[in-house]
Amino acid sequence: MSNWQQRIAALPAERLAGMRRGIEKEGLRVLPEGGLALTPHPQALGSALTHASITTDYSESQIELITGAHQSVSGCLDELIHIHQYVLRTLAGAGGEMLWVSSMPCGLPTDETIPIGRYGNSHIGRAKSIYRMGLAHRYGRRMQTISGIHYNWSLPGVTSEEYFALIRNFRRHAFVLLYLFGASPALCPCFVEGRTHSLQPMGDGSQALHLPHATSLRMGRLGYQSDAQASLAVSYNGLSGYADSLYEALTRPYPAYEAIGIRNIGGDYNQLGTSLLQIENEFYGTIRPKRTVQRGERPLHALRERGVEYVEVRLMDLDPFEYVGITAPTMRLLDIFLLHCLLSDSPPDTPQEIAEIKHNQHQTAERGREPGLQLLRAGQAVPLADWAAQLLGECTPIATALDAAQGGGDYAAALQQAQARLADSSLTPSARVLAAMRGQHGCSYEAFSFAQSQQARERLLAMPWDAAQQQHYEALAAQSLAAQKAIEDADTLPFEDWRQQYMDPRQLG
Repeated sequence: MSNWQQRIAALPAERLAGMRRGIEKEGLRVLPEGGLALTPHPQALGSALTHASITTDYSESQIELITGAHQSVSGCLDELIHIHQYVLRTLAGAGGEMLWVSSMPCGLPTDETIPIGRYGNSHIGRAKSIYRMGLAHRYGRRMQTISGIHYNWSLPGVTSEEYFALIRNFRRHAFVLLYLFGASPALCPCFVEGRTHSLQPMGDGSQALHLPHATSLRMGRLGYQSDAQASLAVSYNGLSGYADSLYEALTRPYPAYEAIGIRNIGGDYNQLGTSLLQIENEFYGTIRPKRTVQRGERPLHALRERGVEYVEVRLMDLDPFEYVGITAPTMRLLDIFLLHCLLSDSPPDTPQEIAEIKHNQHQTAERGREPGLQLLRAGQAVPLADWAAQLLGECTPIATALDAAQGGGDYAAALQQAQARLADSSLTPSARVLAAMRGQHGCSYEAFSFAQSQQARERLLAMPWDAAQQQHYEALAAQSLAAQKAIEDADTLPFEDWRQQYMDPRQLG
């Protein structure tokens, strides 16, 4: 028996059955006729500050739907569907807005018109809005309208150091997921207006720009990228090194952001602070170590005090062909992939390897389906297809073990689907998006995404929904509004005093 097989065999079925996953799914609200909805987050959905399942991300126009942590893929997906049903039913009764099903945004108004998320009058609510104002000053509002799916995953008995070993391997091999599930090969020209780019016109270029072999422009140079953060050398070789490097980014003044200032001459806040990162969430990455925080606690402090609780996978595009953006087979492949990352040898990363990882991410995001594309591994060029085939082949015993633990053959089927996509790139979501745009929508990105958004809404609104489900979500909304008011009533300090306390580097220790 190989070391690999021994590691898999050493995982008892009950431990595998204890695997938990949860989903955070972002999506823009759009008008029935298309275009970004500029209306406030509907009050009928509850408080964006305190609702556990329905909030906003960057913008008032960007809803985020959050499931709990589930021991079954089907349970997680069912909850995601139910939250969608409630949201879309609420929107249908208030003007017929839809949720945009693509990661890259719809037609956008001018940058300053995109509404920043509002969270009420509490100190923490104001801080959330000011943080977003800071993002607007630093990166522009358009970049923040990109949407995706975050996959939160844990396995019982995994230590912080083991989670960091998983994270290192995930970063090394993330190109596989970008190839398999990237679904943003094109975008609306409005997104790059006034920006330098290398995109090519689709058709006459008036309705769409693309790269012919792209998988995920969202994860490429036009997506969540930051020149400032490019200088950030974050270590993933253990909790202490990671925490120290993040602490430096959270406390080190950054001249360009110092020039913006915390407040403008009128006294309004521009940002929470002038360091390279305002808060921990500003750090962009394909995967993050996470720990549930207590009220008022900084995430870095929670990590340092109690260790890694789960990992957050952040590179998944919304699948516009799926009515809630993700499928059960995709979730199962993520489970397999994350277990592979956990069980594989994971040497410390090096500056050379970190540079290769960045190179491979950009190459796959922008050229992933290009025949013969080569990536870098330990200084050597290796075909993406060969490397990915090797990794997926190593996943076979993991899929077998998961099926044995949970019953059935769903994990093996999910792996076979992934291998089929690797063998035939036309089966990937990115290729299907471009084919549909060309074949059915006159090379228009908006027309394609709008049609898919309509189909998703109609399908979800047609699904069974009973009075008990409606009452459940109405009660959650009412409870969240009451919780927001309680937080607002409890604030006693002047806001500036509270901000200084919250941003004090001692809170990060």
